[in-house]
Amino acid sequence: QVQLVESGGGLVQAGGSLRLSCAASGFTFSTYTISWFRQAPGKEREFVAAIMWLGGNTYYADSVDSVKGRFTISRDNTKNTVYLEMHSLKPEDTAVYYCAADKTITRATMRRVYEYDYWGQGTQVTVSS
Repeated sequence: QVQLVESGGGLVQAGGSLRLSCAASGFTFSTYTISWFRQAPGKEREFVAAIMWLGGNTYYADSVDSVKGRFTISRDNTKNTVYLEMHSLKPEDTAVYYCAADKTITRATMRRVYEYDYWGQGTQVTVSS
């Protein structure tokens, strides 16, 4: 049974840091790309970051108020876990954060929610001003 379990969310003041974890089981973790998405109330789920299974290349959202430079995605294949280190958090980072996994994700498709086969249940991150 495939499972992705996020943890590490919580309430933090603006400028603070959190580390999210995504623990995977039930599939060959090392051959899957893992991504983080987030969804704020009333908004669509949006791509945050991805780490490819082949080569470990990392990619980040590049929109305005980007997480690039503040967030870091990493993976530990020995622990079947992906991490999202978040620093200099802003109130607009408040959202439910989800990890997602798929075997066939490419750089061209990684931002598309519907491309992912597996999703976790999400973890709430709240940043107070």
